[in-house]
Amino acid sequence: MSKRILKPSAVIAALLITAAAQAGAPMARFQAPGFYRTTLGDFEITVLNDGTLDIPVEKELKQPPDKTNAALAKAFLKSPVQTSVNGFLINTGSKLVLIDTGAASLFGPTLGQLVSNLKMSGYKPEQVDEIYITHMHGDHVGGLASNEQRVFPNAIVRAGKLDADYYLNQANLDKATGQAKDDFQGPMVSINPYVKAGKFQPIVANSELVPGIKSYFNGGHTPGHITYVVESKGQKLVLLGDLLHVQSVQFENPNVGIAFDSDSKVATAERKEAFAVAAKEGYLIGAAHLSFPALGHVRGNGKGGYVFVPVNYTQPR
Repeated sequence: MSKRILKPSAVIAALLITAAAQAGAPMARFQAPGFYRTTLGDFEITVLNDGTLDIPVEKELKQPPDKTNAALAKAFLKSPVQTSVNGFLINTGSKLVLIDTGAASLFGPTLGQLVSNLKMSGYKPEQVDEIYITHMHGDHVGGLASNEQRVFPNAIVRAGKLDADYYLNQANLDKATGQAKDDFQGPMVSINPYVKAGKFQPIVANSELVPGIKSYFNGGHTPGHITYVVESKGQKLVLLGDLLHVQSVQFENPNVGIAFDSDSKVATAERKEAFAVAAKEGYLIGAAHLSFPALGHVRGNGKGGYVFVPVNYTQPR
């Protein structure tokens, strides 16, 4: 090594070069596109993530906060829980059906990614033939419209008539005060463009909507809440909508309700029945607020509760 004394300017330059060489890359701070694809018999299922929503669950769940926080800690979580908002795209081979559409802009900047993820998954909004809504809360209908225009221009939208009668009722909006008005304004701006175009069809009874997809009313969360049963070649997927919100709490103790339910007693009974049948029959379940990719199975824990077993990651073959 040279024993010559470096000039100050040379020392500074050398230090800057060394610092640049050692500097790390900037944080990317974004996820991969939020879609997950699998098959169900002859059907293709694509789960579409709309983003996540922070929920202070210890304030919303109907049990003492310390119990909620203890259950979260067992799952290595703490409140507020970053909660997924998901939709489900089903290609039956003859129909492309979307179940729930996310929140778009109704719930803030952390959501609104469902349509972009649909495009990244290889589909276009104009290819969607039918859209089935589990219920008319904003985080399920918000993606239907943008600037009073239909995002899915060729789709028929279907949802429970009881929800339509409640959430699309101008008199109910007029009576609401404060933030409660959002409960009606969100569904109205999202669904009314389809109503005006003659592309909204209320569901009035349990029925097969297209071959392989059936509706099943189970109320409680909202007046006309619906789960959808998808079947192909003896395989079944039941999409539970908002029968659950906090998987780290409500599987282990399905008796725990949440403030978002319009009738918590009914919603709890429906959740317990849904878990019991899923555990007994072993079919696949999905739900809007299960952690993405929001698919898995349910098994009993031997203590009156259940365990959610997420799907194994697979490549479509």
